[in-house]
Amino acid sequence: MPIPVDNIPVVILCGGMGTRLAEQTEIRPKPLVEIGDRPILWHIMKHYSRYGFQEFILALGYKGEMIKRYFLDFYTLGQDFTVNLEHGRVHTIRENHGEKWTVHLIDTGLNTQTGGRLKRLAGMLRKGAFMMTYGDGVCDINLEKLLAFHTAEKALVTLTAVRPPARFGALEFDGARVRHFKEKSKIHEGWINGGFFVIEPEALGYIESDVMWEHAPMETLAGQGRVCGYPYEGFWQCMDTTRDLNYLESLWQTGSPPWKTW
Repeated sequence: MPIPVDNIPVVILCGGMGTRLAEQTEIRPKPLVEIGDRPILWHIMKHYSRYGFQEFILALGYKGEMIKRYFLDFYTLGQDFTVNLEHGRVHTIRENHGEKWTVHLIDTGLNTQTGGRLKRLAGMLRKGAFMMTYGDGVCDINLEKLLAFHTAEKALVTLTAVRPPARFGALEFDGARVRHFKEKSKIHEGWINGGFFVIEPEALGYIESDVMWEHAPMETLAGQGRVCGYPYEGFWQCMDTTRDLNYLESLWQTGSPPWKTW
């Protein structure tokens, strides 16, 4: 059963320019790049919703008006309706039930860094722990277990530590002979920050200016022993490049993508 998380908001950082995916992000913000005809942002929110999280705070920046428009149209375009062009009246023919989400769309600046975006949301995040992730990565992590881990460890920040597949295969030699040929899907890089944070409001006090959240604030918190890593060996994939996008799309087309938990 989903955990009681009615009062725990989910912050999603949606403001970056996505320069490594420029062929897509020249015309739309990265969180609106689609996998299976749905923005990756929708996929992320569906996963959180599956665990009972229904309140989202989106930190907007680059082309943020397009994300605002997406959510303004989200409910309307889910309905069948008739438009009377003489009077401009709209009549709903068949109402489809939408998501039970409350979505706050907050402009945090075009060039603001990740820490600065969080700092600008501090006034909305004073009630207790909140979730936070990036608007360009999907995962099948059990968010109930993540939250329980954070609570048990009494950390100010818990991040999800992942080990993504290496981008290239590896060869093992015996002299000039190749002894093992390892496919890239079988080996992993070291642990990295995969997002999917749980953060206590006190941690935001470590953001002193418009900085990268992952630099000075997190480094200071870690140096004080206030950061925990939740090691996760399950599926995680970011969407940094066209190659990543094509990979995620190919998984979606199988009909059972690993991050589809809803």
